[in-house]
Amino acid sequence: MSDTYIALVIVLLGIGSLLTRAGYLMLGQYFPLSKTVSRGLRYAPVAALTAIIVPSLLPWATGQWPQVGAEFFAAVVAALAFLRVRNILFMIAVGMVVLWFLRWFF
Repeated sequence: MSDTYIALVIVLLGIGSLLTRAGYLMLGQYFPLSKTVSRGLRYAPVAALTAIIVPSLLPWATGQWPQVGAEFFAAVVAALAFLRVRNILFMIAVGMVVLWFLRWFF
């Protein structure tokens, strides 16, 4: 593959990404979403975050149970810390300290 081909692919992918992301912002006033779609899109960030986090906390292989590791226990402790204090930065700090502690000792 030539350098020109690679540069062209990168530029075209960038344009495609820009159009799909900014297209609705530019043309959204002409194509309003229905109430059902708007209501469903409220849950998209939570669904995306769950899809990213759960496989890293509970990795599994086909035909096996999820592997519970240090990340899972650190996440549980961090969630409990958040429920107690209601401070995101405190939750992140507690989760990281517990994760480092578990990885260091086990």
